[in-house]
Amino acid sequence: MVKVFVPRDTTALSLGANQVADTLKQACREQNADIDLIRNGSRGLFWLEPLVEVETGQGRVAYGPVTPEDIPALLDQGMLEGKPGHPLYLGLTEEIPYLKSQQRLTFSRAGIIDPTSLDDYIHLGGYVGLRKALARIPQEIVDEVKASGLRGRGGAAFPAGIKWQTVLDADARTGSSPYSERKFIVCNADEGDSGTFADRLVMEADPFMLIEGMTIAGLAVGADTGYIYLRSEYPVAHKILNEAIARAEEAGYLGGNVLSSGKAFHLEVRLGAGAYICGEETSLLDSLEGKRGQVRVKPPLPALKGAFGQPTVVNNVLTLAAVPFILAEGGQAYADYGMGRSRGTLPFQLTGNIERGGVVELAFGVTLRELLEDYGGGTASGRPMRAVQVGGPLGAYMPESQWDTPLDYEAFSDVGAVVGHGGIVVFDDTVDMLDQARFAMEFCAVESCGKCTPCRIGSTRGVEVIDRIRANQERDYHLNLLEDLCDTLEDGSLCAMGGMTPNPVRSALQYFPDDFHQDRTTASRTPAGEA
Repeated sequence: MVKVFVPRDTTALSLGANQVADTLKQACREQNADIDLIRNGSRGLFWLEPLVEVETGQGRVAYGPVTPEDIPALLDQGMLEGKPGHPLYLGLTEEIPYLKSQQRLTFSRAGIIDPTSLDDYIHLGGYVGLRKALARIPQEIVDEVKASGLRGRGGAAFPAGIKWQTVLDADARTGSSPYSERKFIVCNADEGDSGTFADRLVMEADPFMLIEGMTIAGLAVGADTGYIYLRSEYPVAHKILNEAIARAEEAGYLGGNVLSSGKAFHLEVRLGAGAYICGEETSLLDSLEGKRGQVRVKPPLPALKGAFGQPTVVNNVLTLAAVPFILAEGGQAYADYGMGRSRGTLPFQLTGNIERGGVVELAFGVTLRELLEDYGGGTASGRPMRAVQVGGPLGAYMPESQWDTPLDYEAFSDVGAVVGHGGIVVFDDTVDMLDQARFAMEFCAVESCGKCTPCRIGSTRGVEVIDRIRANQERDYHLNLLEDLCDTLEDGSLCAMGGMTPNPVRSALQYFPDDFHQDRTTASRTPAGEA
């Protein structure tokens, strides 16, 4: 029986993967061809989805992007034997340059396994880290994470080991709380930044890795309960996670007696409230508790007083997903990747006006230009790239003069940019950067929790000021006023929502000033090189 793989993640489904799978099954029945159709996760090569793979004696052979209409010809030309000849033939999957040159630690199993098969996960190294963690005392687990140099992958880049140490050392005996003497692990899976999808791909392609990472975190700090706070717009991930959690519980990897160790760890998924601000850890915790998601004043830190008033580890999906490798292979093995204080790998996400979008996992230190050109292949429109936004909607717009900057937290900070969650959004030379600056202010106005005045009011005034600049109303005065507003937002906001909104606005002003001085009463912006 031939094994054939068709992805079931959100991106592949949106591009017709279910229709491809159904057509393939029907065509094989009609030809009396015996196949074992496996619905794997995506490899992250989204520009080739739906990617159909066939297992052969030499390895898995790929065809893509496949449509239902392609199936008859593919079968006629020997797809089930992995034969070349059809235009969609890509050769051995592992030899596709986009994939072969990556350094996959977190995504080593993505696209290879059935995401809900515990046997597949274990067969490819799963739960080795948990077994090693069970043989250690909590401090030794925390020390291993410290040695790895792992920093929070959600955007803030705070050292994970330091956060875990704080929760381990925290006294959970609050006395006044019904949850007294308990600690919690909370996974921030409310992936709301524009141009990001790596969290989703982890949950849809290798969910047991996240489950294992959270279980190890529970052992490290003394927490017996974990919550995955999942973005409500991720129904496929929701279904896969719940199925994986149920299978892990049934097999004894979760529950009241994890692998007969006498230690408990319970895990459940909680759906998010559909608000960008709930990606901020304290707002997330309010939402998790059933309240309106609003930013909390710090201190106290969530590590000391988090979920239900108890010490809590709040980490991003990618942070927790890196933990099984660290415990299985050792902290130093992870720290051997990267540069400076940015250790390990980060799954960079290429999107926007890009020819080859997808996930590219590499060690820190690769330049932005290498990602854009070697992996992304330039713009989808064929026009020159003009600006690149890294780190989500609150990240700076980077001009070509900065594209040789190494993707490293400190290197990016030195040029006024942020790596954030690794999302990279590309714009060609038709983009209007005044419009992008306005979008940043409007985004803040719409998504603000409303708790602090600089963010709530300042962003609204920012939209109004940019509209006056667009209308050529006292341009110089309003440009100065816009700078003042940015200062107020940066210095006075309660959290990064308002504090970082000036980043895209200021970068647009600094590197693309012509867009703010163009006479818009008679013409729109002329693309570079077409004046």
